[in-house]
Amino acid sequence: MHKPTYLLIAISLLTLTACTSQPVKDAQPVPAPAAAPTTNTPATSEQSPPLTELKNGKTLNMVRVMDGAACKNDLQGVKGTFLVYANPDDIERIKREKGTQIFADFEVKIQNLATEALQTATDATNLAEDPFAISAQVVQQKLANQLTANFQDSIAAGLQRFQQDTTLSIDIVPFPPSLIFYQKDCEATQLEPDESQAPQK
Repeated sequence: MHKPTYLLIAISLLTLTACTSQPVKDAQPVPAPAAAPTTNTPATSEQSPPLTELKNGKTLNMVRVMDGAACKNDLQGVKGTFLVYANPDDIERIKREKGTQIFADFEVKIQNLATEALQTATDATNLAEDPFAISAQVVQQKLANQLTANFQDSIAAGLQRFQQDTTLSIDIVPFPPSLIFYQKDCEATQLEPDESQAPQK
């Protein structure tokens, strides 16, 4: 039985309606929990996420940062930072045509889309311990690559539907340096982001 999946959009560093003019701050590091994860190096200021992304020939700007977490079972799970990119031209057009209030609806759709994709990706990722792993860094890299690929696969159709419904081009991607994997204990209380660590808008 799955434990709850968390994806907190409330710790955003930028609102969609202001993404074309305000700078983006660094993603906040995730504190290491009591249960031993496979990595000791969550995101730091030296591992800042890219501010832009090229998708389908268009440059998307980072507009939001979310913390997410999911358990595969009682023992295994993942938490980390997830980045939302959007086309600034689409945002300005939608603001002119429909106003800014519609972006609140977009945020709910984005959160639901990412939450579902994260759980699906976590279920598909092999989080079993590898007794033949050369180092913890190698394990971390393999798990991050696998989770990222699974997340992109699971969210692709949803992103396409979102763009068709809203006319807003977006992308949602994990930030690999922030990912923490659990292999021996995955408690919902450990996965919940610490609100005291969340940056203010």
